[in-house]
Amino acid sequence: MAASPVNLPNLITLGRILACPVLFVLVLSPETTHLLTAFILFVFASVSDLWDGFLARKYDLVSDTGKILDPLADKLLLASTLIPFYLVSQGPDLLGRIPMWGALPLWVLIVFFGREVAVTLLRAWAARRGHVISAGMSGKIKAFVQNLFSGSLILWYFLVRTAEVQGWSGTLWEGWAAFHRSFVVTSLAVALFLTVYSMGVYLWQYRHLLDDGVRS
Repeated sequence: MAASPVNLPNLITLGRILACPVLFVLVLSPETTHLLTAFILFVFASVSDLWDGFLARKYDLVSDTGKILDPLADKLLLASTLIPFYLVSQGPDLLGRIPMWGALPLWVLIVFFGREVAVTLLRAWAARRGHVISAGMSGKIKAFVQNLFSGSLILWYFLVRTAEVQGWSGTLWEGWAAFHRSFVVTSLAVALFLTVYSMGVYLWQYRHLLDDGVRS
């Protein structure tokens, strides 16, 4: 018996979708209260991605609606942070720059979103041939690291703007700032690598479908 489309996991997923435009606007703001709110909202949205899946599996509430909404919510969450990051980092405010990267390069967005579009098309193409391509472990780890990067950068924006207003200085702040900068830089680099790697894993695992498509 199929689960009802109106259930708790799907409502949680829907809430994550509705949070995305709010998050988009908040990340664009230079106000510290807005950025702190954006960080808290992003953390809840990221955790809800794990929570709705856990509830759906534990209570047998997996539904076709959930299978559609969940990946949509993930892609919207990615867009609601990466696009504002790009816009803010391209602006005249130096506090909007990405640590050690400066202005976020356009090719970074192309890699992230290009991979999502490619996997979505691959899944749709396979579905028409009766094959279901589920999320693999490499894709899940990729999404987790992407969230680490996004969350850490939102928090960085909040902290550096608060430091400017409050006049933070000293060893404690400088030490944390150095660690935080390194974390942002490393998580972005690892997320980019995993984005490309996970795409390669999908292509390799389902190469027989591609071969069949070429021959048909």
